[in-house]
Amino acid sequence: MNLADLHIPYTVPTVLLATALAFKTPTLARAWRDPDVRPTAFLLGLATAVFVSVTPVNIHRINELTGIPNFAAPWGYSLLTVFCATCLTMIMRWREEPSDRRRRRRMRLVYWIYSGIVLALWGTFFLADVPEERIYDLDTYYAGTPWAREHILLYLIAHMVSALVAASMIWRWLTQVESRWLKAGLVSLQVGYAFGLVFDVAKLAAVAARWLDTDWDFLSTKVAPPFALLDAILVAIGFIIPQAGPYLQDRIRDGAHYRQLHPLWRALRSLAPAAAQARVGRWAPISLRLLQRQQRIHDALLRLAPHFDSSLYQRAYDAARAQYGEETARGIAGAIATRAAVASQETTGDASSRPVSGQPAQIGTYVADHIDSISRAMRRARATEGIRRRVTTRESASHV
Repeated sequence: MNLADLHIPYTVPTVLLATALAFKTPTLARAWRDPDVRPTAFLLGLATAVFVSVTPVNIHRINELTGIPNFAAPWGYSLLTVFCATCLTMIMRWREEPSDRRRRRRMRLVYWIYSGIVLALWGTFFLADVPEERIYDLDTYYAGTPWAREHILLYLIAHMVSALVAASMIWRWLTQVESRWLKAGLVSLQVGYAFGLVFDVAKLAAVAARWLDTDWDFLSTKVAPPFALLDAILVAIGFIIPQAGPYLQDRIRDGAHYRQLHPLWRALRSLAPAAAQARVGRWAPISLRLLQRQQRIHDALLRLAPHFDSSLYQRAYDAARAQYGEETARGIAGAIATRAAVASQETTGDASSRPVSGQPAQIGTYVADHIDSISRAMRRARATEGIRRRVTTRESASHV
């Protein structure tokens, strides 16, 4: 199997993390100073960089580009170490500590410690004699080499300690969390750190076996890598869920509401005042587009007020109420009265300058307060049309 083939298992998580980072970039640009947005984007960037760097084909490329055998080792391990530190500080940031000062002090301590580890990784690497490039088995091949041994143990122990500390903090905190999105994120983190510990144990066992002249290299080259992939993916997802979950939930809700109002807006579109026609771009937040659609509907209804037949509304409501619940009946009656008012307006022309004789209050009572139900009723054309024919037929018969 060549290096390109070994690239495949790393592709999916790398693409997923890069995609998450791309979606986070606009938010990062708008809210750079947000204490949650910036660290999350940084963490996603680090996770993506780690995956890109530890892919076998890229390990070889980094070594070739620098001209230093195994240069990819301290590079990848340093990124992993900074990723571990960022994960720890993110958990500290989420937790409610007794004081902000204490939290900031602990976070600074983590960064100082892991910065020292990164420096030690580079120092031990350049002190070690590792002339032969090892893409798959560097940890075990150089397990007994002075300074390379310390280099390998340093990154493994740093990773293991960060996983244990993070898992311990989450375990104590998990029972106190009420937010379902935050709890889901913490569970994902906890499982991810468990996989990370399996990775560390497998690697350390393989290294220790080399010290004892035993070959357990398969633990390092076959068993550990899949757990490392799962660890990084689940940890990154765990930090994304508490932010992305509520955002997606609101976006889906607002998107459904926006689409739900389309039938009513389509019926009233020609009545919207010219001032209300300023377009909100397609890529504008759905919450803003929803707000504009609601405002346009209410503006159109106010212009329609002089043509609104409250008697027709009441008859339609009484007929619908005999078959449906209160809200559905209000929606059907409003849809019938609104369509009739639109037809009247189109026949008599624009009535925006005519006195409305108290009609806006009736619009507010009968229609404007039930725009969601009215739009749903317009979508249910058969039921609404049946009620309309019934009440208009009775009205015609009463005038004969």
